Amino acid sequence: MSINMIECNREQTYLLPPSLRDWLPENDLAWFVVDAIEGMDLKEFCAGMRGDGRGGASFPPSMMVALLVYAYCLGVRSSRQIEKLCERDIAFRVIAANQVPDHTTIARFRQEHAEKLSGLFNEVLRLCAQAGMIKLGVVALDGTKMKVEAALSANRTDEGIRKEVERILKEAAEIDEAEDRKYGKDKRGDELPKELANRESRLKRLRECREQLKREAAAEAAKQKEKIEKRKEEEEKTGKKKRGRKPKEADEVVSSEGKANVSDPESRIMKTRNGYVQGYNAQVVVDEGQLIIAADVTNEQNDKKQLIPMLDKAKESLMAVSLTEETIGAVLADAGYCSDENLKKLPEGKTRFLINTVNERERRQGKDAKPPRGRIPQGLTVKERMDRRLRTKAGHAIYKRRGVIVEPVFSMIKSARGVDRFNRRGLIACVHEWKLICATHNLLKLWRENNRKREAALAKG
Repeated sequence: MSINMIECNREQTYLLPPSLRDWLPENDLAWFVVDAIEGMDLKEFCAGMRGDGRGGASFPPSMMVALLVYAYCLGVRSSRQIEKLCERDIAFRVIAANQVPDHTTIARFRQEHAEKLSGLFNEVLRLCAQAGMIKLGVVALDGTKMKVEAALSANRTDEGIRKEVERILKEAAEIDEAEDRKYGKDKRGDELPKELANRESRLKRLRECREQLKREAAAEAAKQKEKIEKRKEEEEKTGKKKRGRKPKEADEVVSSEGKANVSDPESRIMKTRNGYVQGYNAQVVVDEGQLIIAADVTNEQNDKKQLIPMLDKAKESLMAVSLTEETIGAVLADAGYCSDENLKKLPEGKTRFLINTVNERERRQGKDAKPPRGRIPQGLTVKERMDRRLRTKAGHAIYKRRGVIVEPVFSMIKSARGVDRFNRRGLIACVHEWKLICATHNLLKLWRENNRKREAALAKG
């Protein structure tokens, strides 16, 4: 008796042309991405293409955009990896329609259309709004540190940069002198040596680093000057000298301790729970359904300056999808966003703001304190008023939701999808990449919600 096995014949050809629709179930993420992208207006991606039909044929923008969006949904951002998956992975082959764009084409498309790709954030948010998924009863604001493709060891002081520039220029002069002896002063000789070309590129970055340090020194001097003038005005107004140490005079000289990164001059050394990283501070505003309604990136290590700008960006995003910020019930933020200046600038209206005035540990230590009752005492500072609001039963209950709203979003992006660093360099490039990452986060939420509704409909019969 022979064993009954399914025949595995690799020489069998297709009897009929295969259909890509048979390769994946209809509720697969790949089909959802394709349908979502085809429903968007992608005319801007065609702006630079020739309209006379001449030249080499290019891949349709809808296919390239869907390919990148699907890859980002899975946490795959390497152009070489995407090219490989277009050959070996069924879902990628479906999206690319059995085409295999090479990694250079993919990387160039992403770089040339970075701003347009970041614009998909509002397009996806609009789809979520149409599906009724945006819940603005409570929103939370937070930031996370994202690494970049630059090592901590690549940071240099102004003196170190100056010495390296001198060394590179000296080496270049020595090479020029050697070539003059070999070819003659008026003759070019061969093409520029690769090692010298690399030095030219590095020299440019080093000069950018020095300029960055000078700009930072000038900004710090301006800030110090403003502080001195403000103190002087207060003393003249009151007729009394203020207590405490008098601020030092402003100095635009670059500090010997100031550093810039020669790989990515705009990135900064960021402190995290696990030590220091070279990177940026990625910001989000998240609704209670864990949809990201605003996203941005800064190289400021501290979150204090991000509160008002992120609230403005949330307002812009909501207006783009025909909603208004007045529909937000409450905004939650941790102590990193708290300052007298921020609290004074909070917009007036129906929205309640609950911003922690102390760190989480201090807040937990004082959790057994009795909540305040009665009228608000006169003469309280803005911080004291905010602290009192947080200690009320209603304020405490709402603020407790901050962690479960925003923290899982970072976990989904950085841990579940493995997107814990930026693949691009430069602040603007990282802003564009972060918005695309956030757009795919929202798209995944929309896909899961659609599947949930579909399964519920099937269960009802």
